[in-house]
Amino acid sequence: MQHAQSPIRIGARGSRLSLVQARYIQAEITRLLGADPALADAVAPIVPITTTGDRVQDRRLLEIGGKALFTKEIEEALLDGRIDCAVHCLKDMPAMTPPGLATAAHPEREDPRDALISHIASRIEDLPQGARLGTASLRRQAQALHIRPDLDVQLLRGNVDTRLARLDEGGADAIMLAFAGLKRLGIPERAAGLIDPVLAPPAPGQGALTIQTREADLDHPAFRGLHHVATGISVAAERGALEALEGSCKTAVGAFAQLVDGRLSLIVEGLTPNGAQRWRRDGAIQLSMDEQHARDEAYRLGLSLGEAVRKDGGDALLPPG
Repeated sequence: MQHAQSPIRIGARGSRLSLVQARYIQAEITRLLGADPALADAVAPIVPITTTGDRVQDRRLLEIGGKALFTKEIEEALLDGRIDCAVHCLKDMPAMTPPGLATAAHPEREDPRDALISHIASRIEDLPQGARLGTASLRRQAQALHIRPDLDVQLLRGNVDTRLARLDEGGADAIMLAFAGLKRLGIPERAAGLIDPVLAPPAPGQGALTIQTREADLDHPAFRGLHHVATGISVAAERGALEALEGSCKTAVGAFAQLVDGRLSLIVEGLTPNGAQRWRRDGAIQLSMDEQHARDEAYRLGLSLGEAVRKDGGDALLPPG
């Protein structure tokens, strides 16, 4: 960005959920800069970008390159100067950030839990024998099969509307989605039930957004104002675990952090793809008062627990072949 008054161009995927999230950030940036809300499209225009992950819908991400396929084109636009910041779902981001880019902010996190959507049951335990469960997530597959090894897990990719339509048309008996997405789309009632995040930890960073920008623009006041300290600390712990456990779509990894009165607790688990084996570690620390130190401590806790799970599970955590 050339100066503080230049438009802040926001890059985001073109799905309805992604654009809803981008419009929320657009409104917040406009407010933080003290501009008229009616001028939001001029102050912070949204630039939709179609990613490879959006275009290829018939295979699991791990088969075509992993989570980076949801971010690659957007990050290229940042590096090329076509946009000034990007809005990502943190759970869709790889563990490593390309050189020259950095996280500018994590806005306050939405509910991190998974939702079960079904017309016949509100709990995985109550689905009929051999029920068809649609998901593209290796973690959700493994966690569901750990509880119900009889389930017929079927690949189901696409945006939220596509997946809900598949369920409503009878293409699956149940599907699993992030509850945060349903809430942001204004359809929380579609959740038949919510998964206990202690019993089955969600994806690291689920429910949180990331504002990514170029390193040179990190100090922009609009970005600083978007950041929520407690969210930043919690997701640092979960992302530390993710990094230790390979950090892509090739491992079934769950992590759930809770921050209460300066005390951070974290649960990390890894599972075999078929759910037959599961390894869990948990820990808690009292954090420093300084935000940067606290975030570093949280990250190290996640890294240590993730490394312990990786050591426990070994090669069994990786998919066959």
